[in-house]
Amino acid sequence: MSNPFDNKMDRRQFLRQTFAFSALAAASPRLAFGAQAVVGPAAIPQPDPNGQHMFLIGDWGTDKYLDQQTATALAMKQWVDQRHIHPGALFLLGDNWYGDMGLGYISPRWQSQFEQMYPTSHFPGPAYVVLGNHDYERKVSSKVDLELGYAAHAKGTRWTLPSRWYTFKYPEKDPVITFICLDTNLPGQKHGAEMFEPWSFSMKKEDRDQQDAWFRQELAKPRTTAFVACVAHHPIYTNGIHKDQKMLIHDWDALLRQYKIDFWISGHDHDLQHLEFAGHPTSFVISGGGGAELVDWTIPPARRGPFGDKIIGFSDMEFSKDSIIFRHINAQGQVLHTFRKTPDGKVDIFPA
Repeated sequence: MSNPFDNKMDRRQFLRQTFAFSALAAASPRLAFGAQAVVGPAAIPQPDPNGQHMFLIGDWGTDKYLDQQTATALAMKQWVDQRHIHPGALFLLGDNWYGDMGLGYISPRWQSQFEQMYPTSHFPGPAYVVLGNHDYERKVSSKVDLELGYAAHAKGTRWTLPSRWYTFKYPEKDPVITFICLDTNLPGQKHGAEMFEPWSFSMKKEDRDQQDAWFRQELAKPRTTAFVACVAHHPIYTNGIHKDQKMLIHDWDALLRQYKIDFWISGHDHDLQHLEFAGHPTSFVISGGGGAELVDWTIPPARRGPFGDKIIGFSDMEFSKDSIIFRHINAQGQVLHTFRKTPDGKVDIFPA
């Protein structure tokens, strides 16, 4: 499958739409562009304290920027306290552990940077995990094996990683969304310069083939929820430094279109993003501001959006049967971007 911007008409159409977002949003309470609409500030939905919430962070388990991880975690706790929200779960979007975890299950980092950093007082539910490229490092031992085994060795932990790829429905009672969790550490995949180091590795080709077959089987099953989201560490499309992932576009973009997948949720680029493409059913959400160092853009977000900000922070995903609302929130607790998607694919974008 080719990049959607290989078609010049599609690119011009998207740019016209993006420019309309930025130039006209403040002038009109509602400006429709096909299935998308810009909605005025007065209509911005406020977080429902009685609603279902899940928080998302990627690229969080830093070994060099602990102050940034701490600031993001503090903002998450303050958001819970000030908005009286009760998040039912966390989603950890990969690069869960940078650097050395040589003490394995008894490494103090499990307590200081996970269990206590995101305490049960504020986040009592499960913490669903996908694996990032920094998790595919083998210095003393394999961090992949360590993360897969932690739940079995740590009594009472919320760490939830039953397999390298898995699926579940959320919430458990009367679910509204199916999450298909993927491992995008594919052989040949471009992850960044760190993959050239001798301690970095990726899954084997036979694992890639096994996951691909499993993924296609999951997609082909009849839908039982209003929404379906794919969650992985790597974005398919991104304005960030890692660029669009050609391998993922080739392997899976056609499947997202065929099965009308509602969201592709990822980290990897250390920022917060939301991308929409004309004619594409999938909203692409990046929440990689969990604590790692910030990096520059490859494509300025003003050119391809509707949103991107090079900043640490997290995302609040609010669920109902009628819609899913995403909020990107910075470390000062400010809502930077909000959008709502309904089961029919309509997207409402709320400028900050």
